[in-house]
Parts: sequence; structure tokens; C-alpha cells
Amino acid sequence: MAALAPNGASMTAPLSLLHQDDHLVAVHKPAGLLVHRSALARGEREFLLQRLRDQLGCRVYPVHRLDRPTSGAIVFALDPETAASLQAAFAARRVEKRYLAVVRGLGPQHERLDYPLRAEEGRRPKAEMPAMTAMTEVRRLDSVELPVQVDRYPQSRYSLMEARPQTGRRHQIRRHLSRRGYPIIGDAKHGKGNHNRFFAEHLECPRLLLAAVGLAFDHPVSGRRLDLCCPLDACMTRLFERFGWSGHLPAPRHPDRPSVMP
Repeated sequence: MAALAPNGASMTAPLSLLHQDDHLVAVHKPAGLLVHRSALARGEREFLLQRLRDQLGCRVYPVHRLDRPTSGAIVFALDPETAASLQAAFAARRVEKRYLAVVRGLGPQHERLDYPLRAEEGRRPKAEMPAMTAMTEVRRLDSVELPVQVDRYPQSRYSLMEARPQTGRRHQIRRHLSRRGYPIIGDAKHGKGNHNRFFAEHLECPRLLLAAVGLAFDHPVSGRRLDLCCPLDACMTRLFERFGWSGHLPAPRHPDRPSVMP
């Protein structure tokens, strides 16, 4: 939430850093914020890359992406060499990624979703785009049943799912869970409008309930393993507490300060 400066102007709150050293920085991306400028960002004025650059006072280099409505951990390099190393690690699938999602229905206990995906953006129709391998490991961590009729049943079930994508296709987790029959709440493109409206109007959650809560990889310079944990934002935290899911809230080892390499 933006604060007000003494002169009454809007002042954006500083970004929360998860890790910082001489070569890279990891930050908690707020939901709804674009990572950087692109052809799809016409008319937008605020981007994560520029905010982080201004906050740190130095140039930062993007190495992977996070969808605009998704919150959570994202890494930037602080020099071109580190950027190239990290990009290669992501491309070679040497980075472990962990997400939490709230979905409609009672999700599968544990399943490997292996559905090829076609690019959704491009000049050619989607049906003409080549199908690319896409794999996501999903696991149900918890569930809740509400005595409210949102769809055709008198009660409504929702599940907390852990997702670990093995590939990096655009909207992969959203599309995989939707195809399996468990769309993520708040997904305007692949979800269910009535459930999205119920969460927005009655549970104070008007956003996509998908968060990148963990990243693990070998540091490109020191070689030591970095295991980054990102907390949920206030919206998702309140929902977890309301549903009795507090035990699944991500818990960083040092929540009051970013980790720094010795």
C-alpha cells in the first residue's frame, strides 16, 4: 500500500528483499506488478525492474519471469556475467521452484501433470503453434469445505496446492491445474468467474491466489546452495488464517532481514 510523503505525494513502499550479495538480489514481487517493459505493457508506468533499480541505486538484470498477477520470489543479477550464469541455470532446469495455489475443488493428493502446452501469444493462431513439453508436480497440502453455494453444489470445496514446475512455460501452473479440473482462484483467463467473484466479494481476495514461495539454486559465483523462502502477502496470509491453514505459511529463517553472503 502506498504511503503519503510530507508534501502529500504518493510514496511507494520499499520492496522486500529476500537475499542480497555482490552478485545477485532476490525480491518479493507484489501481485499485479509487471516485471519489466514489454510489447504487452503499453500504457503501464510502473515496473518491478525500475523500482528495484531505484531502490538499490544500481543496475539490475532480469534472469527469469513471474506473471503479473503472481506474487513471490524473483531473482535479478547485478552484473552481466551473473545474469548469463543464472539464465543458463534456469534454462537447464537446475533451479527448484515452489509455488502455493488455492484452487477450486478437492485437488489430487500427489500427481505429475504432463500436458504439452502451446504458446498463447503470437502472430499465429494458438492452434498453429507447436506443442511444447510441460510438466508440473502438484500436491494437496490441505482443503476446506464452506457451507456456501457458489456453484451447483450446496457446499464449496477449496484446496491448498503445492506446485513444483519442472519446465517454464508461460502460465504453466495455471493452465495445468485448470486442465486437470482445479482452476486457481482469481484466474480470470483459465479460472471460474463465480468462484473468483465469491473470493473477491466475501473473502477480500480479489487477486490470483498463486505465489512463488521458494527458489533453490547453486550460487553462480560461490557455488553454495541458496534456498530462498518468500512469505505470502497480507491477502493470502489472512485467507490461510481464516481457512485454518496457518501451518502452511512459508517461514523464512530470518524474516526481519535479507540474507547476505559472508
